Amino acid sequence: MSRTQQDVEAYLSRLERNFEMLEDGTFLVSTGSSAPPIVIRLAPPVAVLRVDIGRLPNGAEAEARVYKRLLELNARDLIHASYGIAGDVIELSAALELDNLDLNELEAVLADIDLALATHVSEIRSLF
Repeated sequence: MSRTQQDVEAYLSRLERNFEMLEDGTFLVSTGSSAPPIVIRLAPPVAVLRVDIGRLPNGAEAEARVYKRLLELNARDLIHASYGIAGDVIELSAALELDNLDLNELEAVLADIDLALATHVSEIRSLF
């Protein structure tokens, strides 16, 4: 059975995550006072989780350093999420199938993203 907006809301509440729901059904999940929120959008058949990390630096050499480091972090530190580039913005994202989404799976992805935000973001931004 596919999970609904109400299911995701209940999971976030059970995980004691602070969140806000926007009018379009998007969830903004707090990650702390100085970190950007995790955006959760239901786009059946998946739930997409995304965090904007920042803009790519200017210059080919700086971009190459950032690309290399993002690939290393994807390979070494991340299990459920990955870094990517959308236009000129660095994003951390994950997708979960709504048909079999459960509390443990959502918790694991949120923990993966939390860890990345706590340990990677300042390093990535220092490469700029």
